[in-house]
Amino acid sequence: MANHLASETSPYLLQHQNNPVDWYPWGPEALARAKREGRPIFLSIGYSACHWCHVMEQESFEDPRIAALINERFVPIKVDREERPDLDQIYMNATQMLTGRGGWPMSVFLTPELKPFYAGTYFPPSGRGGMPGFDQVLLAVHEAWTQRREEVERMSAELTAQLDRAGRVAGGGAALSTELFEHAVNQLARAFDHAWGGFGGAPKFPHPMDLQLLLRFWNRTGHGHSLEMVRTTLDRMAAGGIYDHLGGGFARYSVDARWLVPHFEKMLYDNALLAATYAEAYQATGDENYARVARETIDYILRDMTDPAGGFYSAEDADSEGEEGKFYVWTPDEIEAVLGEEAGTTFGRVYDVTDAGNFEGRNILNMPKSIAQAARIMGRDAEELAAELAASRQKLLEARQRRIRPAKDDKIIVAWTGLLIDALARAAAALSEPRYAAAAGAAADFSHDKMQRADGRLLHTYRRGQAKLDAYLDDYSALANGLVSLYEATFAGDRLEEAARLMDVVLEHFADRDGGGFFFTADDHERLIARNKDATDNSTPSASALAATALVRLGKLTGEAKYAMAAEGALVAAAGLLEQAPTAMGQMFLALDYYLGPTYELALVGDAGHVDAQAALRELGRRYLPNKVAAGRIDAGAGDTPALLGALLGGKAIAAGGEPTLYVCQGYTCQEPVRGLAAITTTLDALTRR
Repeated sequence: MANHLASETSPYLLQHQNNPVDWYPWGPEALARAKREGRPIFLSIGYSACHWCHVMEQESFEDPRIAALINERFVPIKVDREERPDLDQIYMNATQMLTGRGGWPMSVFLTPELKPFYAGTYFPPSGRGGMPGFDQVLLAVHEAWTQRREEVERMSAELTAQLDRAGRVAGGGAALSTELFEHAVNQLARAFDHAWGGFGGAPKFPHPMDLQLLLRFWNRTGHGHSLEMVRTTLDRMAAGGIYDHLGGGFARYSVDARWLVPHFEKMLYDNALLAATYAEAYQATGDENYARVARETIDYILRDMTDPAGGFYSAEDADSEGEEGKFYVWTPDEIEAVLGEEAGTTFGRVYDVTDAGNFEGRNILNMPKSIAQAARIMGRDAEELAAELAASRQKLLEARQRRIRPAKDDKIIVAWTGLLIDALARAAAALSEPRYAAAAGAAADFSHDKMQRADGRLLHTYRRGQAKLDAYLDDYSALANGLVSLYEATFAGDRLEEAARLMDVVLEHFADRDGGGFFFTADDHERLIARNKDATDNSTPSASALAATALVRLGKLTGEAKYAMAAEGALVAAAGLLEQAPTAMGQMFLALDYYLGPTYELALVGDAGHVDAQAALRELGRRYLPNKVAAGRIDAGAGDTPALLGALLGGKAIAAGGEPTLYVCQGYTCQEPVRGLAAITTTLDALTRR
């Protein structure tokens, strides 16, 4: 019999609907039962693409004996962390306070008043390897609850008070200055792996926000080592097994320091952030390999992770047919069967395919040497070899598509959609790919049409025709930031107006008027045991930093003081953390880069019918000018925004008709307009470091 999860929309929750555990979703029914019966809550938090979540389900939650222990002694609640990041934040903080570490699946025991008193992550069904068995944990927690209730409730009350204090700390106190950048870059340099790129050892995560920070520091100062750290990391990742050399896109992280063996799950947010980073690196360096990786990553999302209505799916699992990575790995015989002996041998030499294998007897495709290096070793022409390998990759991709795919989490989340809109818009400009801007526009329309309440407030998640759950700070801020990027790529004024409307909601409902900055949940959100400020980056940018980024860009684009002041307030509230924990503040540093400037305010206007108008827009888009905002009017059908342009141009008249005209401004003080494609190109060259 199905449990209480059967009517949910989350793929993760639906995976558990037939467990013998009598799971409830988080909601009034389960919480009321816990209070009514005086039972503790067993809260299990995970997500669809989580490998160890699947393991714990198979080992423990499908075990009738363990299920009986849970059902008899607890009220079991299952939560998808991607649907309820507010709960995930609170109880992850509790897990880390209680155990010194965190992760998923997260296993937390709560009083009926929702206060945590015991926590862990994955537990084996029975004790092994020094870990207690989950059956032992259940019995010990039940014994503590029934025999030492007063002690448990006192400890849970103290922990809850700590959680509330920790959630409100934003970290003000330091001065906002360029010295903060130097300190952050020094910290990243100390953690940098000079051999393989990235920061720290295994497991190794991509850290895209930190890479974007390093690019901006190089752009600001000419600091060569910052650019070297970025290039080494991007080169090694793109050559490693963390990158899908056939289908494009990145796995979530590498279990080793070499980027060879990935945790094979693919997350939308990782690929959005990395596509944007590779597009920026292409702008900064002109390296065509970065353009290729950005295109292949975005094309993977558009091909495999896009809903027909325009939204983007959340994730693909690591596992297929019960085995981690089975969809992605190869044997030499499998490759030869598709490509033939000669082409298969060549492919195997370049992509590290051997009889012994590099992953459990099979092979994760990776490139120990570049195609140019391999061509020299093999005595081949590099261009000819590259063409052969491209054809081989396409044939292998077509063969792989006939395999059983990993499960797909097809729910759509506003915040992650916003991250991808931002990446698509930036890549559209950097790579001159109008179809990316079109996909970003379709996603923006989807978010507006399908993921809003009647009053215009956002909803957080959507699946199969149903949008639900009030949106969080990252939803509003990531979407608004993406819409600003989409405006800059297309000059469609309605996108900027919608971004401003969303941030007006943030200012009204999320601002901390006493302590500064923003809360993760709105002032009318469900009351929980703590109201957090999401101040530091994790795999995704912090919600507070996304808010600061969107606000500082809006302030500079529109000239509206309320946005500029709110951005400054968010940065001031985070200043202490920028100083104390710089390697966790990458996105906030990107906002600080805009804030401190110098920021170029660029306005491009012209007649859409003029032969040079679109060429001028392409010239503006392809350059690495990270601390610029751009406004304009090229296509008369894109929406007229005279107030916006007037703010940038300081009341100067806009040249009408004829060849395109560029206005270069700082602090709303503009130089003499530059007319004509050649002059615009020369002016933009002068603003660009490369």
